[in-house]
Amino acid sequence: GLNFIDLMVRQGNIDNPPKTPLVPGFECSGIVEALGDSVKGFEIGDRVMAFVNYNAWAEVVCTPVEFVYKIPDDMSFSEAAAFPMNFVTAYMMLFEVANLREGMSVLVHSAGGGVGQAVAQLCSTVPNVTVFGTASSFKHEAIKDSVTHLFDRNADYVQEVKRISTDGVDIVLDCLCGENTGKGLSLLKPLGTYILYGSSNMVTGETKSFFSFARSWWQVEKVNPIKLYEENKVIAGFSLLNLLFKQNRGSLIKGVMDKLLNLYTNKKIKPVVDSLWALEEVKEAMQRIHDRGNIGKLILDVEKAPTPLVS
Repeated sequence: GLNFIDLMVRQGNIDNPPKTPLVPGFECSGIVEALGDSVKGFEIGDRVMAFVNYNAWAEVVCTPVEFVYKIPDDMSFSEAAAFPMNFVTAYMMLFEVANLREGMSVLVHSAGGGVGQAVAQLCSTVPNVTVFGTASSFKHEAIKDSVTHLFDRNADYVQEVKRISTDGVDIVLDCLCGENTGKGLSLLKPLGTYILYGSSNMVTGETKSFFSFARSWWQVEKVNPIKLYEENKVIAGFSLLNLLFKQNRGSLIKGVMDKLLNLYTNKKIKPVVDSLWALEEVKEAMQRIHDRGNIGKLILDVEKAPTPLVS
C-alpha cells in the first residue's frame, strides 16, 4: 500500500526520520513463506495482510506475528494491501476516539482518498450519519454517492457547512493541518471532537516552501486550551503507526481488524483501489498521490511489469 505518510517520510517531515538506505512502506499483502519457531495460528501458504514498521515495499517482508492477519477468501491481494492502514485509521478515529453514534455529522477532508473513502463507508454502517466531504472537483462525479454533501477542496467549505448545518458538525477529521485546524475547530458543535490524523499540506512541492510548512505548524500550535474549555470542544490526535510500533497496542488493533473483516465479509465495506503500479514506477505513483489525483488507494504490485513509455 502507498500512503501519504510515505511522502512525508521521503521528505523528512516526520519525527526522527530513519537514516538511508531505507525501504519505505507500512502495509502489505502476500503469502506466508516462512514462520518463526514460536509462531502459532499461521501456516506456510496462508494468504495474509500485515502492518510493517518500514520495509513493506519489497518482494519479501518480515514482521512480528501480532501485525499479521488472514485475508478473507473473497478478498484480492490488491484489496488486502489497501485495507489495513485506511480502514483501521478510519475505524479508530470514528468509533474509539470520537464515539460516532446515530444521527451525528462528520466532516472529512480528502474524501476521495483511501482514508476518506473508508470513513464514508464506515459512516454508512451507522444510521442517519451526515457526511460532509471536501475533494478536488474532478473527483466529485466518482465519489458523490459516498458522502452526503460534497464541496470543492478550494472552496469556502466553512460557509457551505454552516449554510446546511447552522450549528456545525459533531466530528472533524483533518488530514490537511495548517489553516484547516482553525476552520475545523470553528465548525465543531459543543462536545464535538476534532481529530488531527495527518498533515498532507506539509508535503512540499512546487507550490510549497519550508516557510509555508513552518507557518502551517505555527497555526496549529496556537490552539487555545482556555477557548476549548469555554466552548466545550475536544481536540485529539491520532497516529496509527505510533499506536502500533511505539505504544504497543497491537492487541487493540487486532480486535478492530476482526470487526472490520466481519464488516467486509458482510459486504458493508470494501477497499477502493485506485491503481496498481510496478515497483519501478514508484516515482510516478508518489507523484499521483502528491498531486491528489487518486480516488482510493494506490498499490505497488511486485508482479506487475512497468508500463512501457510511449514515445
